[in-house]
Amino acid sequence: MNAADLTAWIRRAAELVAADAERLTELDAAIGDGDHGHNLARGLATAVDVLDELPADASPQQVLTTAGRTLVSKTGGASGALYGMALRRAGKALKVDEIDARWLGAALREALAGVQDLGKAEEGDKTMVDALARAVAAFDAARHEGADLAGAARAAAAAAEEGAQATVPMQARKGRASYLGPRSVGHLDPGAASTALILRALADVTGGEG
Repeated sequence: MNAADLTAWIRRAAELVAADAERLTELDAAIGDGDHGHNLARGLATAVDVLDELPADASPQQVLTTAGRTLVSKTGGASGALYGMALRRAGKALKVDEIDARWLGAALREALAGVQDLGKAEEGDKTMVDALARAVAAFDAARHEGADLAGAARAAAAAAEEGAQATVPMQARKGRASYLGPRSVGHLDPGAASTALILRALADVTGGEG
């Protein structure tokens, strides 16, 4: 995996989020402020445009930190800051041009740490952390069991989807949804849902499908 593959990841994430923007926004309307899908779709689309302007010899670190900065500036709400932090921290962890499973695992761990540092959320709070933390753990477990980068990414994507679905019975303890108290139970967290899409995009690209 290299800088071009990371650009392809952001592009694929933009495609998946745009295709699902209406559902994500409806999920957010139920327990948040109702703009998550369209906001994130707009931010990712802008990130793709900005990445297209990078020089051909841009490093993996430049790709992800640039995408992260763009999301912070172009995506409204908390999701822009959180996803922007995740990508910037992941990018800073990548100090090589050719990324193997070990390096990508380190980047994903840094992304999770960045989200938790900024959002102060833990697993069980009904946030994107419920999807991302499972994805990171699954990626590392698969890698230690001998999976290659694509295999570990597939495991991460499946775990992220499971983590997102696991938010449905949870009562929110962070963010705007927490104001609803028990009424937040029974709803899929929109941030966890979009995190699952972004991890699916990673699996698509590393598997040659994106």
